[in-house]
Amino acid sequence: MTLREIVETVNATVLCGEENLDREVESGFASDLMSDVLTLLTDNILLITGLSNNQAIRTAEMSDIQQILFVRNKVPTKTMLDLARSQQISVLVTSYSMFKSSGLLFAKGLKPVY
Repeated sequence: MTLREIVETVNATVLCGEENLDREVESGFASDLMSDVLTLLTDNILLITGLSNNQAIRTAEMSDIQQILFVRNKVPTKTMLDLARSQQISVLVTSYSMFKSSGLLFAKGLKPVY
């Protein structure tokens, strides 16, 4: 599934990383617990979270995650977006809940991490 398809599926807004919309994403992981994200050993993940602070961007950076979907209209700060841009992390935002976003993406073929 491409980032573009993810954007369309969850009616997301792209806040940074528009140049990566044709990037393929293999699986998704939904969590607000960044300690759970740090345990992942899978590549090419979409992180789905409602945790809108610098910790989410830093966790993605440490876990080599290149795309984050913030749910429930959680809008990242300018500092977060600057950090994401510097790490080439695409940032998307949707008004949908984590449950709805995950379900829609799963139904369209995005694989779970486990």
